[in-house]
Amino acid sequence: MAPPRTPGDLDVVAAHRYVSLTTFRRSGEPVSTPVWVARDGDELVVVTVDPSGKLKRLAHDPRVELRPCDMRGRVPDGAPAYAGTAVVDRSPEGVAAVKRAIGRKYVMARLGDALAAVTDRVRRRTPRAGIRITLD
Repeated sequence: MAPPRTPGDLDVVAAHRYVSLTTFRRSGEPVSTPVWVARDGDELVVVTVDPSGKLKRLAHDPRVELRPCDMRGRVPDGAPAYAGTAVVDRSPEGVAAVKRAIGRKYVMARLGDALAAVTDRVRRRTPRAGIRITLD
């Protein structure tokens, strides 16, 4: 049984540079992906390409697990796991809010969005979706 979560858990998870986001296939098999994560109010947020495998898995099972990891997704031994529930937000306003939260934390996200604003005139970028995570 997982230990009870405290309000500080959001800050602990959001403080990591990368987290391993685990979603679950219909069979229950876990699939982990390293992602950038930021805090937005009482939720953690992730931005991703739409469609992606994680969004398809979340459509069937909103359960997620978060663990600190490196940029390649390697989770250190003994790293705590944080269980939560995710909701996919595809609305333009929702995606923009998620991107703002990620941009406040990651300079590279801001640079990528600025570059996309220029290159989108030539070739449209794949749509994005936001994932909002509430820890259990």
